[in-house]
Amino acid sequence: MTVQNYLITGRQEKHLLHEIRDALKTATNIEIAVSFIRNSGLNLIVDDIEAAMSSSTRNVELTVLTSDYMNITEPQALKRLMLLKERGANIQVFESRQATSFHLKSYIFVTDSEQGVVSASAFIGSSNISKTALTDGIEWNYRIDYPNNKGSEAEARIDNIREEYNHLLTLPQVKSLSYNWIQDYEVRYNTARKVTPLYSSSALPSETEHEIPTPKDHQVEALEALENARDSGFKKGLVVLATGMGKTYLAAFDAAQFNAKKVLFIAHREEILLQAEASFLKILPSKKVGRYSGKQKDKEFDMLFASVQTIGRESHLNKFDKNDFDYIVVDEFHHAAANGYQRLLAHFNPSFMLGLTATPNRTDGSDILKLCDNKLIYQKDLFDGVNGEVLSPFSYFGIYDKEVDYEHLPWRNGRFDPEKLSNKLATKGRAKHALSEWKEKAQRVSLAFCVSRQHADYMAKYFNENGVSAASVHSDSELTRTEALEGLSDGKIKVLFSVDLFNEGVDLPQIDTVLLLRPTESKILFLQQMGRGLRRSEGKERLVILDFVGNHHSFLNRPEMLFAGIKDKPLNRHEIVSIAKNPNPLLPDGCYVNFDLAFIDFLESLSEDQLDTQYEKLKSSLGRRPSYTEFYTAGANMDKLRKNRGSWWEFVDNKGDLTPAELEVLEEHLQWFKDLAVTRVSKSYKLVLLDTLVAHQSLHTQIAFEDLAAWASQWYFDNPVWLTDLPESKRDIQSLSKSEWLRHWRDFPIKYWCTEEPESKIVWFNNSQNKFSFNQSISASQLETFRLMTKEVNEQRLAAYKHKRLSVDIPSTNNIVRFPEKEQLPFFPDIKIACGHFKTGDAEASEMVNMPSGFGRLDTTKHFIARASGNSMNGGKTPIYDGDYLLLEQITSNNAGGISNTTVAIERQDTAGDNQYLLRKVLKNNDGSYTLRAANPDYEDITASEDMVTFARLKGKVDPLELFVGEEFMREEIPPLFNEEFNPGNWQSGHVVLKEKNAQILLVTLNKQGKAEDHQYHDYFMDEKHFHWQSQNSTSPSNKRGREIIEHQKIDSSVYLFIRENKLRGKRASPFTFYGEIKYVKHESEKPMNVTWELLNQ
Repeated sequence: MTVQNYLITGRQEKHLLHEIRDALKTATNIEIAVSFIRNSGLNLIVDDIEAAMSSSTRNVELTVLTSDYMNITEPQALKRLMLLKERGANIQVFESRQATSFHLKSYIFVTDSEQGVVSASAFIGSSNISKTALTDGIEWNYRIDYPNNKGSEAEARIDNIREEYNHLLTLPQVKSLSYNWIQDYEVRYNTARKVTPLYSSSALPSETEHEIPTPKDHQVEALEALENARDSGFKKGLVVLATGMGKTYLAAFDAAQFNAKKVLFIAHREEILLQAEASFLKILPSKKVGRYSGKQKDKEFDMLFASVQTIGRESHLNKFDKNDFDYIVVDEFHHAAANGYQRLLAHFNPSFMLGLTATPNRTDGSDILKLCDNKLIYQKDLFDGVNGEVLSPFSYFGIYDKEVDYEHLPWRNGRFDPEKLSNKLATKGRAKHALSEWKEKAQRVSLAFCVSRQHADYMAKYFNENGVSAASVHSDSELTRTEALEGLSDGKIKVLFSVDLFNEGVDLPQIDTVLLLRPTESKILFLQQMGRGLRRSEGKERLVILDFVGNHHSFLNRPEMLFAGIKDKPLNRHEIVSIAKNPNPLLPDGCYVNFDLAFIDFLESLSEDQLDTQYEKLKSSLGRRPSYTEFYTAGANMDKLRKNRGSWWEFVDNKGDLTPAELEVLEEHLQWFKDLAVTRVSKSYKLVLLDTLVAHQSLHTQIAFEDLAAWASQWYFDNPVWLTDLPESKRDIQSLSKSEWLRHWRDFPIKYWCTEEPESKIVWFNNSQNKFSFNQSISASQLETFRLMTKEVNEQRLAAYKHKRLSVDIPSTNNIVRFPEKEQLPFFPDIKIACGHFKTGDAEASEMVNMPSGFGRLDTTKHFIARASGNSMNGGKTPIYDGDYLLLEQITSNNAGGISNTTVAIERQDTAGDNQYLLRKVLKNNDGSYTLRAANPDYEDITASEDMVTFARLKGKVDPLELFVGEEFMREEIPPLFNEEFNPGNWQSGHVVLKEKNAQILLVTLNKQGKAEDHQYHDYFMDEKHFHWQSQNSTSPSNKRGREIIEHQKIDSSVYLFIRENKLRGKRASPFTFYGEIKYVKHESEKPMNVTWELLNQ
């Protein structure tokens, strides 16, 4: 450093302001003592101080000491310092009361490490914190640096200065700055100005007193609308203002016009609260500000700024009376459907509640307007702002990000993995693409948004290397935020690459080009970044937006938000794609939107996943939101759900079907549900363990391994078909020793639940000290909702595992109706009762079938079923045809009776000793012999011989369909029940009509996984007696097939139902279960028809 650099005089534009800004870039300890502080000077450095304090790499401590000396310190500046105090700054004031002077001006900046002081700079001189003193006033300030060429001497000087500084803080006159102190001082400050005009720095042209802003024209309109609404008796209302139109200032203006005594401002982000405090103080400078968030819970305030995450909890709400606030503001009101907001809105009873949002419709469809008593007081969205010449027209270019494959980047908690995303974005190929697009489309002043400091630094370096003046700015950059904006404003910097510092609050209307070089998962953040360039400025015709969009569902928010003003309701995906192809006729004059064709193609692939259509059809059919398992079994593609929609609960949220409680849980625990949906399972054990935890309501407690193992043992006992998923040595659980089963359960699901999930890198469970517990805390108010949401996802995982991995059908209690116990008779399928000539049969092999009705009391020891073979008895009043099922009563010595003129089955043995059976009517001849006569005259009579024995008496023909209700049949075994031959062409359909038999057969597979989209009909049991069946898409009540269904009884057509849960059983086709005859009850809609059937055999 040269000798001249030690003295800073402001000559050659080397002002103290520049030195302070440089020092702020590296300091870890900032210690300032000045006689007075004016708003004009504080405004020059406060943004850079805030940026330093928010550094992620430096733990910055700020101490400021000022005074009331000569009543020059501006009260509004002190209130601004109170906002720094909220961030952890130590703000003190020396109370001179004009009894002693306080004239020092010192600025100390120290960079510390664990080893001690690394570097330091101190500025001692004449400059207070005012614009004049820090810039072009005649001020002398002497600088001392450490280290320098006289290191030990410099260090001693720095130590001496800091020692004196710290001594000042111990003086009795030094008080901690508070709103009460400011209130008292403000009286003295104002009195001094009335009684004795002060010719000091405060009287200079650049040192004017704080002026309260005045509302702009559209804000005046909104204020009038708010006043009129209150005059009409409304106590709540919603105001929609696009980003950049001053909705927070509007709330402050309205609180002022309402003359609010106590204001509560609620938001869900810390930065919103900080900015809102500053905005409200500008409009209401005499009000006392308080904060209620995190560790800070102020009790004295006129305006309380609170985070919903804190004040929305029941334990905190109960500390407030319902009438504590007469004016409440809820910012970003599109979040108000969440449970925390709803509890809060229900608790308080303000004179007026104002909801603010930049997005008029929650894109998930929730009707937030209901929370404002359906009163939309004022609305000016993005398009309204452009049409009203409040915002600049824009040209938006959605540039396909061909250099990055977003689909394969880890996606956690609703956002990309920051480190991996940064590595993918900070590459030469992508920087080259961005530079090329910028050169072709950019204008004069460009602001770019990057994902990380690494990304911002890389982009600035690449642009500079290619001849474009660029800089990066973030909390640890070489340039401070203010220096960067000044360089952008005066043209020294063409492109400024930022991380998060400029999402909100940039006062540089000249920005005419915005580059979005990062994904922005938040729709609000996207609008805020776009809004940095929407302010109108002289000579600025339009804003150009260069947005790099890629192949991930999160980029859908771009067209969603751009086109939100086109309709009064959220757009579905098909509408978004349609508009994105040709949006310009729908845009305000002067605006232009163009998406690259590659991105349009990607949007189309998202809209063609059919998930919305499937969900809406299912919801309409059920009359409620479908469960995850119902959606899965209806055939929805789970891979597309995760790829295009994120997760099940995100999808339901997007459909507007989450309850407030579910929405609150989702916002806090999204990653758990995402991981649960994809957690690796080689066996079902992890899912079973979680099912038992949920069932025993123990997700929030520590459970002993022994209890977990016992619960699992009981689970398998209650669900025995799942035993096949266990090793053979473990399937006999009842005889297995407790220690052996415990070891198995500990070595598998307990162990693997306590390992890191590949998706999120999170370990969700802990297994220390032989106790198993969930690692995440769940609030008591959320516990039951969290449990039920977990249960829903886990049940879908179990259903999918069963469908894909188990080799047997496991009937689901949700899908399958059980058959009531019925009496049964033996059926001898191998006894062929010949209606022609004697047929050989086997009377040993039998199976049980349902007892037929209409024959009085039947006895299982005497009565049985067999089938007719041949046509000799197909004559007379009750012909018997080949294949008919016959009810027979065995003839014994106890019940033989008379057999003359009755039809009986006759048994004899052939030469090989096998039994043969013949059905004939027995006639007794005059000579005592018997003639066996067929009903069909084509068959000759047979004279009974001694080797023939009467075997059974015919009771009648029975309906085979009644016999086999509840039995399983392969598809090819069903036609014979109707005396039909199996023809694959006819019987592959789900609705078979047999005109000649006056019969209709419904063949239903409940689980539609793997089915083509057109065949994913919604079929399910409504209760024990009713079944919901969805017809083919072409069926309507007016066409032939529809009338056959509705009028089946009128046309004497019986309908029979066959159901299977899954298409496959193991690797083979699964059989259908026969549910018997059904009857039409009603139908809804058409193409397809949703038909309710009544089961007649239940």
